[in-house]
Amino acid sequence: MTNAALHVARTGLDAQNMRMRVIANNLANVNTTGFKRDRASFETLAYQSITAAGASSSDSTKFATGTSLGSGVQINGTAKIDTQGSLQSTGNALDMAIEGGGFFQIQMPDGRTGYTRDGNFNLSDDGTIVTSEGYQLQPQIQIPQGSDNITIAQDGTVSARMGGQNELTEVGKIETARFINPAGLEAVGGNLLVETAASGQPQIGAAAAEGRGPIRQGSLESSNVNIVEELVDMIETQRAYEVNSKMIKSTDDMLQYVNQNI
Repeated sequence: MTNAALHVARTGLDAQNMRMRVIANNLANVNTTGFKRDRASFETLAYQSITAAGASSSDSTKFATGTSLGSGVQINGTAKIDTQGSLQSTGNALDMAIEGGGFFQIQMPDGRTGYTRDGNFNLSDDGTIVTSEGYQLQPQIQIPQGSDNITIAQDGTVSARMGGQNELTEVGKIETARFINPAGLEAVGGNLLVETAASGQPQIGAAAAEGRGPIRQGSLESSNVNIVEELVDMIETQRAYEVNSKMIKSTDDMLQYVNQNI
């Protein structure tokens, strides 16, 4: 029994250690543009049934509750909390934020499409709108040389004033993607997410339509990490880790007593 208690306490240590890692990652990304905080969820491990509830306790009676012993805990997954981060005005014409649902589409080097809430875009040497790493925004939009006064409408329409002209000319349109289950997207680093079977297929179209939020030019979405909330979770996790550590020490003392006195 005491050996089983050691195993249960060890699973508690492992689970709390993984939760602390999730919290640490949230705090590390408190200033990451468009970052969505992760939440760890737990589940019990298999139970050992000693006495089944309802089993006969005598010829005329039955056990009311039974006896089941748990074997510990594990983390069954981490989910991103998809709440809106605050919008910070930057004044940069190529900075964009999505107010509401949706993701920008990015062409990744391996050919896959990545999805991001990070709207910190720049121009490449040929005028193409790209991320800081040089990955192209999809659909590809190219700003002609000599253009100025770049404007991006809420529906994603990109316009620019060509050299020598007074009126704006449309040069492309940004399409955003939304998912039935955005929490099912897989994070691959670089502020990028990729589609999975759990997320469902992307529903692509104009911003500010069919559940996709409008685009705000000259703004960036801040991380939705709440530092105070994360610190509270960190203290709670630390206390739970300490309790499981004490359980291992107490169980070890019991085993030592048995070895020395019995």
